[in-house]
Amino acid sequence: MGWQIANFLLFLLVSGYGIFLFYKAVYHRYLYLKRGGTADFRRGKGRWAEFLSQVFGQKKLMKDPKSGLMHMVIFYGFIILQMGALDLIVKGLTAGQHLPIPGYDVFGLMQEVTVVLILLAMGYAAYRRYGEKLTRLKNGWKPSIVVFFIFFLMVSVVLSLSFERLWLELAFSGYSPISSIIALALTGISSSTAYGWFIGFWWMHLLILLSFLVYVPQSKHFHIMTAPLNIWFRRSEPVGRLTKLDLEDEEAETFGVGKIEDFSQKQMLDFYACVECGRCTDVCPASSTGKVLSPMHLITKLRDHMVEKGTAITGKSPWVPPYLFATSGVHALVRVEKNPVEWAVNDSSITNIVPTLDWHKKTWITQVKKPEELELIGDVISEEELWSCTTCRNCEDQCPVSNEHVDKIIDLRRHLVLMQGSIPHEGQRAMQNIERQGNPWGLNRNDRASWTGDIGGIQVPTVKENPDFEYLFFVGSMGSYDLRSRSISRALARLLNESGISFAILGNEEKNSGDTPRRMGNEMLFQQLCMENIEIFQRHGVRKIVTACPHTFNTLKNEYPDFGLEGVEVYHHTQLLDQLIQVGKLNPRHQVKERITYHDSCYLGRYNNVYDEPRNVLKAIPGVEIAEMQRSRENGMCCGAGGGMMWLEETSGKRVNLARTEQALEVNPTVISSACPYCLTMMEDGTKMKEVEEQVLAKDIAEILEQSVFGDHPIR
Repeated sequence: MGWQIANFLLFLLVSGYGIFLFYKAVYHRYLYLKRGGTADFRRGKGRWAEFLSQVFGQKKLMKDPKSGLMHMVIFYGFIILQMGALDLIVKGLTAGQHLPIPGYDVFGLMQEVTVVLILLAMGYAAYRRYGEKLTRLKNGWKPSIVVFFIFFLMVSVVLSLSFERLWLELAFSGYSPISSIIALALTGISSSTAYGWFIGFWWMHLLILLSFLVYVPQSKHFHIMTAPLNIWFRRSEPVGRLTKLDLEDEEAETFGVGKIEDFSQKQMLDFYACVECGRCTDVCPASSTGKVLSPMHLITKLRDHMVEKGTAITGKSPWVPPYLFATSGVHALVRVEKNPVEWAVNDSSITNIVPTLDWHKKTWITQVKKPEELELIGDVISEEELWSCTTCRNCEDQCPVSNEHVDKIIDLRRHLVLMQGSIPHEGQRAMQNIERQGNPWGLNRNDRASWTGDIGGIQVPTVKENPDFEYLFFVGSMGSYDLRSRSISRALARLLNESGISFAILGNEEKNSGDTPRRMGNEMLFQQLCMENIEIFQRHGVRKIVTACPHTFNTLKNEYPDFGLEGVEVYHHTQLLDQLIQVGKLNPRHQVKERITYHDSCYLGRYNNVYDEPRNVLKAIPGVEIAEMQRSRENGMCCGAGGGMMWLEETSGKRVNLARTEQALEVNPTVISSACPYCLTMMEDGTKMKEVEEQVLAKDIAEILEQSVFGDHPIR
């Protein structure tokens, strides 16, 4: 009895200390997060279905079935073993009594089967990291800590159960096969000796459990707690929608994010939720082609800086106990002579993230500096990283914890542009041209409707000429001025006319949609264009809009409503064309004998979930053979033009559009189709770079449909 009381008191003391350390580690990190700007944490309401599918269904993780299944076994295994851990603790404190669980024998069998499954899953996890050596996974000693934690935790469970059988002299049981076999092998040990071994492994189990509890918030495994919160509080509005800046706020000292505390608390929660799985970096078009941007490192560097600066300001250390985990110095960016461009330029593979990962290993190091003195842009995140992002959201689509990377990059760009006036020269020229002439090239604003002059006798009415129009065809700058994209505008105008739909254009009244300025951080210019366009829409009674540009489509549909656009339906041209074919208003009767692969536009697909409509149009065209790329639909790779990159020069590594074109050529198409003027330009340039432009054409969906409907515009 005296031993049991002593054991119980020691249990309380050790457990209490472990829980106290866990509380300190979590609370101090909470204090760092509280330094961020206020966020609306109510937006998780009504999101139960998505929350359950991601947390308990592991939906995002199953995008990679192998690692998804592995993680699911570990996830549910630990849920089951929590009851087992509680049961084991009760046994050690009550001299063999167990929890009153119905069907206890079956419960015991579940415990042992779960232990085996978790050991197998962890073995596979170790193989993936250290045997298969997946490029996206880190290979240092830190990731292996959890492997040892879990391995020895499982061993302590099995051996505790085995010696329990010897101590209580339990017979061999098919419900406890593993512990029964081990106990059988140790036959001959006395009951008292077995009890001693049981208590030893019982304490081993408890200490590993408490150590793991304390370690979790101090490592990437903090996602066990923060990921469910992050998924619950993810944005409920359209994905990718940027926050509206109040540029008239006279009390605002800064716009955008110039300091870590300028991020909202929800954005900071993203930092804690990151599991460092590398899925985001693995699919990032910038990382894959030798640019310095890595979405994973963007998040982890911001997390490191948030913790280190929070520690300095609050005086609360994130490490407990300090003598075990405390480090000297802070992380900061350092320049190195070697650049990813040099490492990637002779690479024969289509994509390769290794040069970017190596760059981050060399440049993100501990230095003797004060975190308060570090510049967020420059000492933590480089301008090169910010201007490498195409805002394609492939990183966000792949992230299993619903982290959002793009909004952080745009917020940092906003600070650069609005507060520092820092923007690449070509981008600045495009902004000035949009401001002066309403288009990125600086062409005469009065030539916006010049493309309508040669459409085979078809008249394209303006809103003044056809005030009773049903659809406003918002042409956009690419469709109005770019010589190649004008053919898309003409094709769509012919198809709309053929369908009998009443439509009109704004003509020279139309202005740039503002997508490019907003993605490049010039919120002021965007809001000016947005308000002017909305005023024009309202003046002409616009109720439906169709556009051939996904960037314009996304901006009008998802972002203009923040500024007062109401009661207006916005369609992408592939959506409308699909509807017109379905109801018989368009008849694709001429054969188009081509093997076509379709390139998904990021702003049409990942931003607006429009995947089937473009394919439906192609399927309706007789003679077309569709060949899907390996990376298509949700995981389609970006063409490289989004986020304002259309107007910037790529100076590092391999061109993104070249990589995407090479992926398209893998399926041996005769035509690479798209539904975006930016994508069309990039794919066409890619075929020229590969010197296959005569054999493989780049065409918009509308151009292909035009040939099938009219038969007078041969594809080649």
